[in-house]
Amino acid sequence: MTVREILKMGDPRLLRMAEPVREFGGSELEALIADMFDTMRAAKGAGLAAPQIGVNLQVVIFGFKENSRYPDAPQVPETVLINPVLTPLSDLKREDFEGCLSVPGLRGSVPRWTSLHYEGVDQFGNAISRDVDDFHARVVQHEVDHLHGILYPMRIIDFSHFGYVDVMFPDLDPNDDD
Repeated sequence: MTVREILKMGDPRLLRMAEPVREFGGSELEALIADMFDTMRAAKGAGLAAPQIGVNLQVVIFGFKENSRYPDAPQVPETVLINPVLTPLSDLKREDFEGCLSVPGLRGSVPRWTSLHYEGVDQFGNAISRDVDDFHARVVQHEVDHLHGILYPMRIIDFSHFGYVDVMFPDLDPNDDD
């Protein structure tokens, strides 16, 4: 389909509360999801939320077999998650570094729940319900934050753990974090 422009931090459209999807299975939603996957793959992302391409709907996609931006990360199944609801499975949070396609070239350490349950629907309105942990849980939380107008720097507690990828992680290819 189409690789779309990814909005960057500072664009006010990234700060909106996304609207729920009410119609499923249509060609417009199918085209949006295809464009999101094309955009995410072209940018070597682990996930993408519709607001990142200027579409104010509660749609996130995520998943990969391997990802050069996160070379040590385990596989995450490719998923379309619409109108998501997250429920932590414990109070345990862990800090780890995150990047974002809307915050290119930077990474920061963000606390996230280590395990959670997520539910929602796919593009056809079929229910999705999963318990996940670790990196998978982190990716879902990051993407769902976009639906609430939250970018990961807003969650950073210690800004001494926030900076440019090429400075903080010189072994990573800087072209993989655009």
